[in-house]
Amino acid sequence: MRATHFIPGAARRFVALALLGGAAAAAGAASGDGRIKLDQIGFLPGSDKVAVAPNVDGAGFAIVKAGSDTVVLRGTLGAPAVYAPSAETVRLAGFSELVAPGRYQLRVPGLPDSAPFTVGADAYQALNAAAIKAYYLNRAGIALPEKYAGVYARKAGHPDTHVLVHESAASPARPAGTVLSSPKGWYDAGDYNKYIVNSGITTYTLLASFEDFAAFHQAQNLNIPESGNGVPDILNEALWNLEWMLTMQDPADGGVYHKLTDKSFDGMVMPDQAVQQRYVVQKTTAAALDFAAVMATASRVLKPYDGQLHGMSAKMLAASKAAWQWARSHPAVYYRQPQDIRTGEYGDADVSDEFAWAAAELYISTGDDAFYKAMKAPSVPATVPSWSDVRGLAWMSLARHRKQLSPAADQALIAARIDGLAGELAKVWKQSAYGVTMQTADYVWGSSAVALNQAMMLVQGYRLNGKPEYLRAAQSGLDYVLGRNAVDTSFVTGYGVKSAQHPHHRPSVADGVAAPVPGFLVGGPQPGQQDKGDCRASYPSPLPAKSWLDDACSYASNEIAINWNAPLVYVSAAIQALTPPVPAK
Repeated sequence: MRATHFIPGAARRFVALALLGGAAAAAGAASGDGRIKLDQIGFLPGSDKVAVAPNVDGAGFAIVKAGSDTVVLRGTLGAPAVYAPSAETVRLAGFSELVAPGRYQLRVPGLPDSAPFTVGADAYQALNAAAIKAYYLNRAGIALPEKYAGVYARKAGHPDTHVLVHESAASPARPAGTVLSSPKGWYDAGDYNKYIVNSGITTYTLLASFEDFAAFHQAQNLNIPESGNGVPDILNEALWNLEWMLTMQDPADGGVYHKLTDKSFDGMVMPDQAVQQRYVVQKTTAAALDFAAVMATASRVLKPYDGQLHGMSAKMLAASKAAWQWARSHPAVYYRQPQDIRTGEYGDADVSDEFAWAAAELYISTGDDAFYKAMKAPSVPATVPSWSDVRGLAWMSLARHRKQLSPAADQALIAARIDGLAGELAKVWKQSAYGVTMQTADYVWGSSAVALNQAMMLVQGYRLNGKPEYLRAAQSGLDYVLGRNAVDTSFVTGYGVKSAQHPHHRPSVADGVAAPVPGFLVGGPQPGQQDKGDCRASYPSPLPAKSWLDDACSYASNEIAINWNAPLVYVSAAIQALTPPVPAK
């Protein structure tokens, strides 16, 4: 959990305009009560297709060509069921038989027609590209020219070539006040700081998407400055952050600084207008282990591109090993916020999961059985990933590379961990009134990303054993963030007929452009409402699945974050790449 505090009075309302790469967005966010809720982007012909309808007296529904009365499919609604997180009684409409490409709406007598949606072979390609391009639009230390950024062009901010060592990070070789150069990287979220812990899961997930769906990503041209350099653009984008991460390691001892930050959050201004002095703050065990895991992963993913990258893979593997050794020597150095620092903490006092993840990645990348032993695999469960719990990432990687692992790896355990977690999630999905994996306890800070990380782990199960229900359940996670949710809204800026319009994101507030920067996943509903005292606008509901405020003041429900976008990239690529084609008749 993190907060990028809003400056009262700095919010502004946006006018609904057509957004880059997406459908037209409608201003505001209705509760969705009385409306049919579905994936507003659409579906692949072979996708599982489900919508949620309010409980009505009749049982029939129809699929019509968008904006017409031409019926192409009829079906029967499922039995009424209660979705506890939103206190709704709803009925599911399944229409997977709809495979012909086109633009459609779902119609239930007595209700407004659903939002229009598309069935097509490229249903999620533009969404995936926008989710990756959002990282470019959140780069630090570089101007974004119109050629690449369109109306979101902006001046460079935070070159980070004159960063000071904070007293909490001081060492004999680098006393407090030492000047460092630590350029590049992504702004972490709605604020302008850069955090190693959150960069860990984020960058790994992008690299994992490439490892699993290389052909899909190799075909992309994202129109970023590096496009056409012989390296796939998703890796070019990941490199922007990886190169920053490398600068955060102290070469004298291998330790890694926790974050690069201002002393306090900036106001709602553009990057070039944010001119506070920047600091690297405290080395921590969590930062060193996240760094070690990601650098070990990057070393193997980037190795085929060593010619273009001048041997970067070897440098990354050496950096990974040095960070691992530092962490082994400093196993319990937890982040403690200095009194003069008031930015995001990403504090974590349990690093057993980071040790397991780093050990797994180093084992895969080096083949050294000692790292597998250090993982202590039998004691490590598979869990849905988050920045503070990365155990699932270790099992993802072991499953991905299981055929190349040494005999030291327990193949049966790897399969059991992945299939066990996927099976648990699929069971929830089957029993859900909304046909999703989200339960009441999942509506936490960043709940949208919870849905997608659940979907990502279901994809691991599908890739392991091909169980169709795992892919269908994973599809539901993407459907959830794109509109099949209790607030009837796409949580991805710029994508969906009714999408989030007012993210807590400084450039989106301050750039003078009516529409928010596209391709970002906002945090989504959660009942904590920690920003209620900072918002003049009111939350529409206290219910977990409806506690979402589409206002720039809402850092607790409407901020963007790099770690939340990463599973959007992974899952949209997975569904696009893995969904079986419809058999030819």
